[in-house]
Amino acid sequence: MSLCFDYFQNINEEISPYVFIYLKSFCLGIIQGFTEFLPISSTAHLKVLPYFLGWDDPGASFSASIQLGSAVAIIYYFRNQISLIIDSFLSIFTHRNAFKDENTTLATYIFVASIPICIFGLLVKFYWPNYSDSNFRGLFSIAIISILMALLLALAEIYGNRKKIFNDINLKDVIFLGLAQSLAVFPGVSRSGITLTSALFSGIERKTAARLCFLIGIPAISISGVVELFTLFRTSSSIDIIPIIIGIISSFVSSLFAIDLFLKFLAKNNTFVFVYYRLAFGAFILSAL
Repeated sequence: MSLCFDYFQNINEEISPYVFIYLKSFCLGIIQGFTEFLPISSTAHLKVLPYFLGWDDPGASFSASIQLGSAVAIIYYFRNQISLIIDSFLSIFTHRNAFKDENTTLATYIFVASIPICIFGLLVKFYWPNYSDSNFRGLFSIAIISILMALLLALAEIYGNRKKIFNDINLKDVIFLGLAQSLAVFPGVSRSGITLTSALFSGIERKTAARLCFLIGIPAISISGVVELFTLFRTSSSIDIIPIIIGIISSFVSSLFAIDLFLKFLAKNNTFVFVYYRLAFGAFILSAL
């Protein structure tokens, strides 16, 4: 492991500082995009991979900021459906066709599922100022959480009946998804992973579960990204902003590939490949500590 660390450290030292910063931001954006929508935790990978590559910790603010690329990607990917969802949501306030079509119901589900993580996120932001430096962002914690989440996903695959389509989903299922999503503030949990796990436990079939998990994640990812981006804007120079923009762009492109790949994968396969990956990922971190 030390040989691998030394190898990448030597490469880092041979590259121009500015080129290295831009290249690192581009790579971190790629990592963010590919791991945000797979049930393997983007935050964990943005913490762990830089460590083994000999890079500095990008920090919680940078990691959250480049999530904006993923948020824009999912909005773009589901743009037609989101347009209908917004129109239907507005109809609730104008009393036109309220709660009478699928898009209005979906708009309500997204709103309800977003409440817990927004509340929990704000509590952490304002009442746990040292959270980004806490043990929860440590490698040991990430490894243990990754293994536990893998086991939960495996249990959901084994015991979830996966018979519910969208019309069978009820408000109780959505509240369960929302509460589960709030745990994603802890690195290693994976927002998509925990929501997919809770959806499978609720008996929702895989592809419907994935689309629902993607859509209910839009407010949380967007709000978190915007808040941290403004924080970085206030504390960074104009030169320091360029790497963030590069990370957001690369995150957007890789997120589009990840969303499409994951939806096509779940149409024909179960999620055990991600269970095995997360077990290996956690074991690898523990073995390297």
